[in-house]
This record gives sequence, structure tokens and C-alpha cells, in this order.
Amino acid sequence: MNVSYRWLQSLVPGLAEPPAELAHRLSLLGAPADEVVELGAGIEGVVIARVEEVRQHPDADRLRVTRVNAGGETVQVVCGAPNVEAGRYYPFAPVGAMLPGGTTIGRAKLRGEVSEGMLCSARELGLGRDHAGLMTLAGEWEPGAPFLQALGLDDVRLALDITPNRPEMLSHVGVAREVAAGGAADVRLPELPGAPERPIRAQRVEREGEVGGVRVRIEDAEGCPRYTAAVVRGVEVGPSPEWLASRLRAVGVRPINNVVDATNYVLFELGQPVHAFDLDRLRGPEITVRRARPGETLRTLDGVDRALAESALLITDAGGPVALAGVMGGENSEVHEGTTSVLLEVALFDPRAVRGTRVPHGLSTDASYRFERGVDPEGQLRALERVAQLVAAVAGGEVDHDALDVNPVPFTRREVELRPERVEQVLGVRLAPDEIAGLLEAIGFGVDAGASPLRVSVPGFRPDVTAEVDLVEEVARRRGYDSFPEQILPFRASAVPESPQVGAERRARELFRRAGFLESRTTGFAPGAEGRVPVLNPLSSEEGSLRDTLAHGLLRRVEHNWAHGVRDVRLFEVGTVFAPAGDGALPREELRVAAVFTGASRPPHWSGAAAPWDVWDLKGILEELAEEHGAALEVGAPALLGEMLAPGEAFRLAADGTETGGGGRVAPVAVDAPTWAGEVWALEARLPVGREAEAAAYRALPEQPASERDLALLVPRATAAAEVEAVVRASAGPLLEAAWPFDLYEGKGIPGGTRSVAFRLRFRAPDRTLTDAEVDSAVAAVLAALEERLGVRRR
Repeated sequence: MNVSYRWLQSLVPGLAEPPAELAHRLSLLGAPADEVVELGAGIEGVVIARVEEVRQHPDADRLRVTRVNAGGETVQVVCGAPNVEAGRYYPFAPVGAMLPGGTTIGRAKLRGEVSEGMLCSARELGLGRDHAGLMTLAGEWEPGAPFLQALGLDDVRLALDITPNRPEMLSHVGVAREVAAGGAADVRLPELPGAPERPIRAQRVEREGEVGGVRVRIEDAEGCPRYTAAVVRGVEVGPSPEWLASRLRAVGVRPINNVVDATNYVLFELGQPVHAFDLDRLRGPEITVRRARPGETLRTLDGVDRALAESALLITDAGGPVALAGVMGGENSEVHEGTTSVLLEVALFDPRAVRGTRVPHGLSTDASYRFERGVDPEGQLRALERVAQLVAAVAGGEVDHDALDVNPVPFTRREVELRPERVEQVLGVRLAPDEIAGLLEAIGFGVDAGASPLRVSVPGFRPDVTAEVDLVEEVARRRGYDSFPEQILPFRASAVPESPQVGAERRARELFRRAGFLESRTTGFAPGAEGRVPVLNPLSSEEGSLRDTLAHGLLRRVEHNWAHGVRDVRLFEVGTVFAPAGDGALPREELRVAAVFTGASRPPHWSGAAAPWDVWDLKGILEELAEEHGAALEVGAPALLGEMLAPGEAFRLAADGTETGGGGRVAPVAVDAPTWAGEVWALEARLPVGREAEAAAYRALPEQPASERDLALLVPRATAAAEVEAVVRASAGPLLEAAWPFDLYEGKGIPGGTRSVAFRLRFRAPDRTLTDAEVDSAVAAVLAALEERLGVRRR
């Protein structure tokens, strides 16, 4: 939302806060400013000039030689713009002036003709995108007057980041309500020069009524709960007065004509979209709000002929569609230079209906943006009177006293109870009921402070406030988060157990953070080849499906890092994947954890270079996952990752005979790697949401010494070391504390078909020092079991 600082000051006369400080305060109120832009920066030397004479350049068909009066001596300027005319006023950069981007204007010779300065377009001044011609100034001006002050462009634009739940902040009045010292009570709509004093009077009807000879009917009350209209006759369409045009330029809107500019002004002032129809071009004349019918078409204001989707909500006259409701009007009823009477529409459209109209036609407008987030259902008549007065003020004409309010679904304010003790419980600070009421009333809430609990009436422009906790949040926001004490308050541990899903996600994150991984958040959308659930309305062809693995998205992040010269990448993600459910049901969702890693296995260190990640690092991580998931680690490619992995270097996790995940080396064809990149490893596993982690049991540190024995064993090549370890643990008895392989030898002195694997066994008794006889007895039992079960002998 672009906000003009001068516009805000006109709504809140006492506002003197510098723009940068105001932007900081708005960020604390929940509307951070992405940019604070001084509109006149870089064009301070530009003045207003009058072109006295225009003649064709003698040696260039596309150039013209002009005589320009910039307040002093008339100078010659060569101009290539097609719209330069004698007697008109334009912004002029004299010799020595600087334009945005650092360009300094100098004296030049173009095809033999001297040019002393430059007549400017809006784009050259940084005030718009129009580069097709000069920026023409309507009306009479004093040559040589400073351009910025004359046009009211000595302004600052605040680009606010407004969250979808705060639609009232998509207007200057909404922002003013937040920043005014007294809240809504200190906000005043500025007077409109030349506006009629006589107010309009709206007749309320349920479904159908008449205004200015036009029959208005709502067929789809769900899509359009309210439609108000007024007529202004005798208008003269032309350029807007400069005060109005400069207001629009300050928020990034190009002025069009006085009637259309009036509707845009009210949209940015009150947040209520407005549309103007040429009354004489409405067939019937009538207005009907209904859904599209098969085969209907409409040429919209952007000049595109559109076949209308049946979901579209339309404004129609007796001959057919004249506008896409809440989105864009049609060419067949637009206001033009010959328009003399206009029908002003100020309506309330359902957000879902507007989205269902906008999306199939690939449109997005300032109006649809606001309707989709929720327009104040109580503000239509206020906006109707405001725009009618403004049209009459800037385009002349007379406003019909009688207006129409078709309202089949009247709005009723929601009431929410608020307990002061609940405010104290959540915020940790006791606030008096009067203080709570004052904070809420300042931003438009109605509060019955005499009731217990407080009864709060929620205004229509705050559809996000539905429960008591929402009001508590508003109290905290308005009081100021920095006003609460910093000391730690008394805390009572919750008796609510941790959700199994939350616990599984937390433990997965802890595992990978311990291993030095960074958490990534990739989008849930993927190309068609990486997902099996198509998106009905994809943002792009690269996001046409819902992902069926996390690893694909992480591999794209690896490629992104490689593209920026980063060799060592360690990423993990906890997220949801999707699979088709069949029979038209919603897709199945599954919570998983995935990781990808490549390059050095640890950060650079003075002690020496780190080894690259290898299959044993992968196996170690998977073993930790297996323990967490209650699964076994097996050799083989996991189905979860499909053909992403290279054969022969992969493992899978299995629990109760069902595969739960796995990992391996990523096949070269699955990732776009530069020549200098190392091998890439990936893993992915389902999170065991229903499995709770075993509670950690306390065990005292041992007080008795341990006794260790090393066994060099001749193991048949077909026998895995894990099998040997399992027999050792099963036969060594209760005194065995740990057993692990620590050496492998294959070569001279080893019988054919075998290899030498050395194991270390550690024995310990909790209450005494072991004797050699006890340890030797346990070792003998181990050797006997190994030879009997596996044919393994001591070397």
C-alpha cells in the first residue's frame, strides 16, 4: 500500500512526525514500511516551462525545435516527443539541472540545432512509467515556477507492507486512524474545493430499486450483499485539477480524467472501490448484478475481449455485461471525453465471488485486491457521498439528491466479550477497564465499559477480530509492545502434554542441528515432473504441482548455492508432501524430514582440511534416524526417493516390515552440478507422528573400573560385521557394557574367503572390580557362540 505523507497530514492536521519516524511507529503497529521514498529527490532543479513555438527540425523527421519560456530568457530546445505543442506547459530541466539516476543536463547540439535543456516525460522524472511523450501539465502555470512545489510533489511515499488480515489499512483513512494521537476521533476528511454542500439521501430497498431513471437489481445476493448508486448530471470530462492529480501521482497512480481520478481518489482515501458508468451508454437503462451465462463476452477497459467464465460475477445492463464485478469495467460503458452524465457505483462484493471472477480471467486490480481482503460493509454510503461530491467538484454537474441503497443482506456488527482479568493473564499487566476501552475505541471499536465482562462491538472494517484473544492482541498493539515490563514474571508450567507431531518435528530438527545442518524452507509447489497432484490454478509452469518429495526442492537449493560459488552445503527441511487420494478426494498429506549435503563435512579450521562427506557419514545419520523412528537400517534404494539415487550406494529404513525412508548418493542426472562440485548425498524419511519418544532414564556414572579385551576374528566374507556384533552382545552376559569393531585387515596371512575384523569388548560391574577370571569366562562364551553360530574363529 503506497501512502502519501502529505495526504496523511491532510487527514490528521496535527501530524508533524518526520516520515522516517512515522514509518518506524507504523512498523510497531504491524504495518512495516518497505520503502520511504522522497518523490522529489533528484529533480529539485526542474521547473515549469511554456512552449512558445514548435517547428520541424530541418534535418530530422522525428525531432522538433521549440522555443521554451522557463521564466527568463526564452531558450531553444530540441525535442523528440510527439505530443509537444505550442501554448502548453511541461516540466523542463534547464542546463545544469540533474535528473534521477545522476544525469546532468548540458548544452548540446542535435543534428546541427542547439538544445539548451530538456522537456521531460514522467518516466524521466521518476514519476511514472510513461515514456511515450512529455508530461503535459493541465491549466495555467507561471513559467519558471519550481516543478515540485507547484505540483505538490514535495511529498514522501511510504510503501507499507499490509498483511491480508488488515484490509482497513489499505486506505489513507485506515492508516490515519492508527497514527492519529486520538485515534479515529482526530481523523478528518479534508474539504473538497467546489464540492456541493447538499448531501445525498439514499433510499434502502431489499432487492430492486430505481435511481436517476436506472433500474438496479441484485440477483446474486451472496456475491453482492449491497449495491449503492448515485447519478451526477452535466459533468464535463477533462484533466483533473493539479491538487487531485498530484495526490494520485504521490501514490503511484497515473491521472486519467477528472471523473476516473475522483473514483481512484476515494479508493485510496477510504479503501472503498468505486466505479463510474457513462449513464447514457447503459442500455435499458438498467443495472443487474448476476453470474455469467454461457457464451457471454466482454471487452474490458484494458482492450481485451474476454470469454466470461461461468463463475464470474457481472454487472450487466439490458444488453449484457458491462463490468466484471469488483475487478474491471467494460469499454462499452466507460467514461470518455463526451460523457455528460455518470452513474456512480459503490458496492460490497463477496471476497470469494471477486476471486472467482478475477482468477479465470487473469486480472488483478486495486479494486479486486481490496475486495478479496474484505471491504468495510458499513462504508458504502459514506464513500458514495464522498465520490459524488468530488465528481461534482472537479467535473462540474449536479448530483441527484436521491440515491439508492440495494441491501438484501444487512450487516450486523459482531459483539465479543472481553474480560479484563484475561487481558492481565495474557499480557502480564493489569489494565483498568477504562484504559482497555479507551485503547479499543480509538481504533473504531464500540465498548460498553459498564458491562462485566466488557462488551465490544466490532466495526465492519475489522473482519479479522472474531474472538476475545483478538481483542487482547489489539490492546497490546495499541498500548505498545515496548510499554510492557521486561522483567520475568511468575510462570506456571503447562499440564498439557506436547503434541506427538510437534515432538517429532522438534526431535528431527535437533538431530540435524547437532550435525551442523541449516534448516531450509522450500515452497510446497513443484514442476509437474516432481509432483503427482496438479494445482488447479498454478502461479507458473514451474509450480504446476504439489511436491511429492522434499529432496527435490532441497537439491534445487544446492544448485542455487553452487551458482553462487558455494561448495559446502548442508541443508535439511521438515515439511509436508502430497499424494493423490483418488475418487476426487483431497490429496493425502504426509510429514517428512529430508536432508541434502555436499562438499566438506565440517567448516574450515586451522587444524586442517575436512574430508568430504561420504557414505559412512550418510549411514551414521540414518542410524540416528533409525533409532529415533524405531526402525532398522537395510542396504537398498528407498522407494521414497525413486530414481534420484545412484544404485549400490543407498540404504533404506524399515519398521515392522514397512519402508519409512532412506538415503544415498544422488545420481548425476538428478542434479545440475558444475565440474568442481563434490558428490551429493540425500536422505528422506517419514516422521513417526504417532510414536512418542522414550523418556530418558537416569543412570549414575560408573564408579568401578572397566576391563577391555580386543578380539581379532576370522570372519567369512559372506558374514556381515553387524551379525558378529549381534552374537557378541547376545552371548557375553550381563557384564558386557559395550562392543564395537575397530579394525579390518585383508591380506597376507589371512585364509582365503575370510577377513580379519577386530572387536573391542568392554566389561564392567556396577558394584565391584572385575577379576580376570570373570572377564576371561565371558570372552570364552563369546568365542564359543561365534564359532557355533557363524563359523567365526579367533585369529
